[in-house]
Amino acid sequence: MTTSVSGFQPGEILTRAEIHPILGGSGFAGICPAREKQNVLIFSDRKIGERFGYHDGWLAEDDDLGPVFTYTGVGKQGDQVFKGGNASILEHAGKGRTLHLFIAVGKVPGTDTRTHRYIGKFKVDERNPFEIREAKDELGRNRNVIVFRLRPISPYIRETSDTLQPAPAPRSRFNQTAGRFARTVRRQRRQRLPRTDATRVAEARDDLAETFEESESAAGQSIGQMELSMRDSTSHLVFELFNQTNNTVYEPAGSTASESIAQALSQLLLARHHLRELNQAHPFHLMVLAPALPRQDLRDLLTENGIGLVYRNESGGFSEFEGGSSAFPNPSQTLRCLDCPLPV
Repeated sequence: MTTSVSGFQPGEILTRAEIHPILGGSGFAGICPAREKQNVLIFSDRKIGERFGYHDGWLAEDDDLGPVFTYTGVGKQGDQVFKGGNASILEHAGKGRTLHLFIAVGKVPGTDTRTHRYIGKFKVDERNPFEIREAKDELGRNRNVIVFRLRPISPYIRETSDTLQPAPAPRSRFNQTAGRFARTVRRQRRQRLPRTDATRVAEARDDLAETFEESESAAGQSIGQMELSMRDSTSHLVFELFNQTNNTVYEPAGSTASESIAQALSQLLLARHHLRELNQAHPFHLMVLAPALPRQDLRDLLTENGIGLVYRNESGGFSEFEGGSSAFPNPSQTLRCLDCPLPV
């Protein structure tokens, strides 16, 4: 990637009149592409964002790759889309551009000129570049917003005031269109990327989810995305396949290999821990969605942990696995629920 020397140190307080001549771009937009300088400037303003029900900031918890700053895309009315500034963030690496992040901090004393703290250079998270969440637009209507996950690539500053507050209690949100939209964007991005083993597994996972959602919808089921805020955490769990009709969370696996099944299982175990705290009239059911019937030991693993299994059958439809091996007997319970006892 081509990067520009910013001329600024993380923590400096600057005006746009000082920023744009060095990094490029112009105007007062939240996202300013600067082709001539090979940059994309990102300006975050919490006061403006809170008016629309979303929050930018550092996640309080680092993941295995380090810190993450979440930034909500532009677009004040209706669903946000990957055009203009939003596209410039998502596609910055492919175009050789560097992201520079600024956070609004106030005004120059005695004037209306806004000031911004320079945070540092960033890139979108290669593993999970964005999430689609629900928020209000400026007219008070529910809509989909794009929440980018940004990772620092050089020295940065991380103020406590810029860190998100953990959720006091779990909360779930249902969104009927977000999952399909996210899969469509991922599919379009993959068309511009080299084919690798990882992209093939991701493609298989998305194709499986898409086919399953179409099948369930055709059968009259209400299926979409569940976004789960976790207690004492600023991170979210996002499940793109949640059947609201029968209260079932599905986690698709890209293959029947042990790594894919174990990854899906771990996501569902996290979900079970937090979903138990929700005040629900009916229990949740947790299922792995597999592209074929996994081998016996993996079926046993799911049964042992109280997780159900749906798989693509030889006719192209979907079948539910009806019970585990004799080592973990529970053949009558095909939908694993949160309140059901685990086999012993």
